[in-house]
Amino acid sequence: MTIIAASGIVIASAALFIVLSGFAGLKDFSLRFSSFVDPDLKILPAQGKSFVLSESDINAITSIDGVVAYTRVLEERAILQSEDKRQIITLKGVDANYNSVTSIDSMIIYGRWLENGTTQIVAGGGISNKLSFGVLDMSKRLTIAVPKPGKGQITSVKGAFNSESVFNIGVFDINESLNYDYVFADIDLVKALLNYTDDQVSAIELKLKPEANQADIIAQLHGALGSEVLVKNRTQLNDALYKMLNTENIAVYLIFTLVIIIALFNVIGALIMMILDKKESLHTLFNLGATTKEIRRIFFWQGSLMTILGGLVGLVLGFIIVFLQKQFSLIMIIPSEPYPVAIQLVNFFIVLATITVLGLIAAKLASQRITRTLVQG
Repeated sequence: MTIIAASGIVIASAALFIVLSGFAGLKDFSLRFSSFVDPDLKILPAQGKSFVLSESDINAITSIDGVVAYTRVLEERAILQSEDKRQIITLKGVDANYNSVTSIDSMIIYGRWLENGTTQIVAGGGISNKLSFGVLDMSKRLTIAVPKPGKGQITSVKGAFNSESVFNIGVFDINESLNYDYVFADIDLVKALLNYTDDQVSAIELKLKPEANQADIIAQLHGALGSEVLVKNRTQLNDALYKMLNTENIAVYLIFTLVIIIALFNVIGALIMMILDKKESLHTLFNLGATTKEIRRIFFWQGSLMTILGGLVGLVLGFIIVFLQKQFSLIMIIPSEPYPVAIQLVNFFIVLATITVLGLIAAKLASQRITRTLVQG
């Protein structure tokens, strides 16, 4: 009974560690792609869609220690039309410094990155497939249209939009959300479509030194640019994704904690069976002077050691399995991509703390079955 109960603890703790490591790996895997398009810091308008960036503001940003590069960005919803097909997209205008801040050009699967000062675009693979156009496909006429700003009644559909003929120079593949939504273009092209001034931007994206203190740089940016802007880091830019991943992680942890609780019923049952089996021995100990409290303590520590040692063995077993997956890619998601796992110190503490707390409670409940009437025979 003891061996069976301990085995359940070993398997449950190993399973909890493996699942937590798997979700940590999936989190890193999901967020890995955001690093290709998301900057270290992004300056956004506190109100509205754009703000004015003066030369003094640029000088203040570049003078901050830790800022490696910056890029101006214009972003707006637009309509991309290919012959009789059209789709609402997010049009992102970027300048020549954009590749110094992000690594978007490394995600180009067909063609190449756009040249500044042209009407070239780089579209996501999903958009390219949905609208049936390829790279340098001169047979397909592509048009980007943006609603004209202003007030008053619209007299004609044509007069309601600013439009520009473009041609696709490259296709990127990052993730499904970006592939079906984003189209990159030169910032001057987008500026003309939006009727923006030269110093008007939607955002400023920054690349920082690896050792830079983000909190300190954010404080300096607020001091230089005032309260008219918001400064967000990569985590804040992907807050919805982080919340989803964290919620899933908590849900899985609770499910596997329930599995551990079920396994601990075996520990309680094993201890109770042992108490009944050793009833005569308990009677002898009581007659020799042992109190009921001291006899309870014996079985409490036995149950506690059973769960804690079982948890430690399960942790070692789980670590070995995760390490082998990480080193040798035993399980694959697709033929070219192993199932991602991540070994994190916090997961060791989570599993050990969970097993310890629940094990102590289980041992306490089982030891309470020892009463004065039982030990007196």
